[in-house]
Amino acid sequence: MKKQTKVAIVACSNAQPHANREKLAKLEAALSELGLVPIFGDYIYEKESIFSGTGKERAESLMRFYRDPEIQAIFDISGGDIANEILPFLDFDAIAKSNATFWGYSDLTTVINAILAKTGKPSILYQIRNLISPHAEEQTANFSASMFEGKPDLFSFDYEMVQKESMQGIVAGGNIRCLLKLAGTPYWPDMNGKVLLLESLGGLVPQMTAFLNQLKQIGVFEQINGILLGTFTKMEEENAAPSMLELVKRYAGTELPIARTGEIGHGTNAKAIVIGQEMHFTKFS
Repeated sequence: MKKQTKVAIVACSNAQPHANREKLAKLEAALSELGLVPIFGDYIYEKESIFSGTGKERAESLMRFYRDPEIQAIFDISGGDIANEILPFLDFDAIAKSNATFWGYSDLTTVINAILAKTGKPSILYQIRNLISPHAEEQTANFSASMFEGKPDLFSFDYEMVQKESMQGIVAGGNIRCLLKLAGTPYWPDMNGKVLLLESLGGLVPQMTAFLNQLKQIGVFEQINGILLGTFTKMEEENAAPSMLELVKRYAGTELPIARTGEIGHGTNAKAIVIGQEMHFTKFS
């Protein structure tokens, strides 16, 4: 990415409250200071309840940026529950041909994995609002190094293998709750040979048990090459027992490779990861 590159700001999930206008103005300033040219979509702020517009309207706003050859990155600043509403209205052929890369996290797991399923095109699990978070200085430095200098800073994260020695595959997944919205739909990615990333903001043992059993019952653990566990914020805050790792081993089995990292998830210090990119994980001696 070069300086003066146009980038888009969208909100495909829940609308932003008007109280966040000042924060988004700071984000616009932060991106501009980096030399980027941020352009906001038409459907950002709440108009009716949680909606900034209809699913079709939000999808058309996103597609306008995908079709603009000057847009190199599309940053979704939302989260919540309703991003999957836009999926039937997306033009996946145009997305596949576009120069733009989609960035988002949490509920945008639905959009990111639908893009993977329909096009094979990589997207990035990351919340651009981290640039104005309590970790803004570090996040901005990492973002700048990766975007303008081609360094791995934003995408390089520490991990440990906690079951088996190594795993390799194209990364799929993201937020466990939101990913499962795609199950049984045309937007569910082929899990064969994948490394499945799972993370979560909310939810405790009952919710995680339900999610893991759904993954088991649709055959995911028999298809994938391994699991990468990110952060499970609520589970970790509550020191929940059994832990997420214990639950995963219980339902995914003891033969599947598992790695975990404290640097992918909902924290404002989180790193980015490319969904749709081949990655190799190995145990360090």
